[in-house]
Amino acid sequence: MDLERRLAEDKEELARKWYDLLLGAYPPETQKIWKAQLDGFQNPVGETMKEATAKLVGLILSWDDAAAIGHELDRIIKIRAVQDFKPSQALAFVFQFKKLLRDTYLDEVKKSGEWDALLGQEAKIDNLALMALDIYCKCRQQVFDLKVAEIKRAQHNLLIRANMIVGNPA
Repeated sequence: MDLERRLAEDKEELARKWYDLLLGAYPPETQKIWKAQLDGFQNPVGETMKEATAKLVGLILSWDDAAAIGHELDRIIKIRAVQDFKPSQALAFVFQFKKLLRDTYLDEVKKSGEWDALLGQEAKIDNLALMALDIYCKCRQQVFDLKVAEIKRAQHNLLIRANMIVGNPA
């Protein structure tokens, strides 16, 4: 068995399974809608996550374009950063890919002895997790900054209405 070749051959199936694992964090009703509705205009979140996981699988396997990997991770993490997930839940999908690879190929790796190839893929996923953490923290900071700016605007408007501030000082 040549693990690298098998991974390339199974790329679409791995992407589909990873997408299913990603959806597993959502309620069953949401999963049904996102799986059934393939139109990107009616289901932009599901479509974005499906596209991004499909692209990420290929990018992880080749591991030659950090910017593209970051871009696809960012597409998923922006969605999950504004949802009601703990950070560990929001980023669990990265480690689910690692488990997917083990579950799918471990028996074959045991027989063929290609431990280095499997461990190499797992190391890529570990690096992916670190990239995901950086992106998640950046996204959450943006959310907090937007909330603070909105509170400041609301307080400023209240002060204007109460005639405690005249005009709009710079």
